[in-house]
Amino acid sequence: MRNASTAQMIRDFLDGPLARPVLMHWGRKHFLSERGTGLHFGIFDSFDSARRWLPVSSEFNTNAVHKEHVEARTRRVFASDYPVMWWLSAAFRDGAQSILDVGGSVGVHYYRYLPFIDMPETLSWNIVEVPSVVAMGRTLAAVRKAAALEFSPNLNESLSRVCADLLMCTGTLQYLEDVGPASLIKRMAHGPSRLLFNKLPLVDGEGFITTQNLGGGCFAPMRVFNRNAFIDAVEAQGYVLNDEWSVHERALHLPGFPERSIPHFTGLYFCKEDRRAPPRVNNESHGVKQPYSELTSKGRPVEDHWSFRVPYEIRLANGDDVVRPIHGTVVTPNVWLPDTPQNRRKVLDALALASDRFGHATFWIEERRA
Repeated sequence: MRNASTAQMIRDFLDGPLARPVLMHWGRKHFLSERGTGLHFGIFDSFDSARRWLPVSSEFNTNAVHKEHVEARTRRVFASDYPVMWWLSAAFRDGAQSILDVGGSVGVHYYRYLPFIDMPETLSWNIVEVPSVVAMGRTLAAVRKAAALEFSPNLNESLSRVCADLLMCTGTLQYLEDVGPASLIKRMAHGPSRLLFNKLPLVDGEGFITTQNLGGGCFAPMRVFNRNAFIDAVEAQGYVLNDEWSVHERALHLPGFPERSIPHFTGLYFCKEDRRAPPRVNNESHGVKQPYSELTSKGRPVEDHWSFRVPYEIRLANGDDVVRPIHGTVVTPNVWLPDTPQNRRKVLDALALASDRFGHATFWIEERRA
């Protein structure tokens, strides 16, 4: 107990006003170095003021930033991908044929999800990216014969041209200057029936602008959104919040501003008010009665229920097949569960807890057909 109290006193001192100048100086130096990739620093009034402070760089319009997407991220599935795959699969079953993927890199989501979910044969997956990534994406699509992928470097042209059933922004919106969720939807000639946002930096307090080290000598301003304002802006366009999940592999720590730090990013899924539930599928053999959502939007519970086919099971695994509970989570390792959105969220939360407690790669998620 004494050790915990001492550690807390040290943290309080480092976060306090006396140590802040030293912490800021060290944090700035570390942020601007090669070891600062992925880190954030500072609070700014605008994107322009952030860019004036940052070293001059091409931001995202460089091959260095996106090289890893070709080599690794087109094949590896991350924890935050599972909710996205669930709702994409539900959208496809409901007849979705076209996606507008803003900031979809070289097609990482398409390649990553293709082995796991059934996609329509007539699928049109449209990606908006910076010119250097568009060139990389087109080359990769030709090599892999990915006929569903189309690339464009022009956001405004894509918003007005593509008749998308689903708008997808995963880790992108926060880097777009003067583009919020409402303005993005308003600029679309054809309003999509579904919206998927992932890896969003949301806070309960006031939103702000910070900066991020992208790696490869590149830096960019980044916006942090107020959670309620973000959701309100989308719902004002006729959408309803369907689901929300935590993205534990993304966090934001600001040296000198601990009150502005974010322990995890967020994913959000919206549907048009007249398309709130996935298609009803009667499957008595599974007998799974899924709630429309365990979550609420601003305190409003959602009462809808539906029967849903659960073709897969998942479990939190550690390789020894020993059923041993982990304190702090309701999920027991190595016990198979129906792969429902609620169970998937519980397993993901348990994975994050177990990884923090026992170390990276000591636990993982496995799945099998039910």
